This record gives sequence, C-alpha cells and structure tokens, in this order.
Amino acid sequence: MNDNLHRKNHELENALSQVNQLSGMLPICASCKKIRNDTGYWEQIENYIVTHSEAEFSHGLCPDCGIKLYPGIFPVDNK
Repeated sequence: MNDNLHRKNHELENALSQVNQLSGMLPICASCKKIRNDTGYWEQIENYIVTHSEAEFSHGLCPDCGIKLYPGIFPVDNK
C-alpha cells in the first residue's frame, strides 16, 4: 500500500509540473510574431507566454538588432 501511495504521489507531482508547460502548435504571425490565442485574438508573444507558463521576460538587444537600430553606437563584437 505504501509503495502504491508513493507511486501515485510521484505521478501527481509529475502531472503538476506539466501544467504550466507550453506544448503543441502555436499560430504565430510570420511578420510581427504575435500569437493567436485560444479566443482568436492576436497578442504579443511575451504576454502569451507569461500568461500560459511560469516564464518571465527580460528584454535586451541582440548584436544584429543593436547594430541595425543604433549604428555607430552599439558595440560591435568581432568574434
């Protein structure tokens, strides 16, 4: 009985850890990268992920965008 209870508890813990994990197909705009949510509305990908997972975002600029948006200012890494 104790082994069965332990196994069931482990199964429940695994199921709970999966609750806030995104999976499946996400309809995403090829241009602006908005996600079509379950109600058919388009929302920013950051908002969608925060709402449907435990993830949080911190924004920055990748080197390619930094150079494109701030030419001459953004440091160039010649690696």
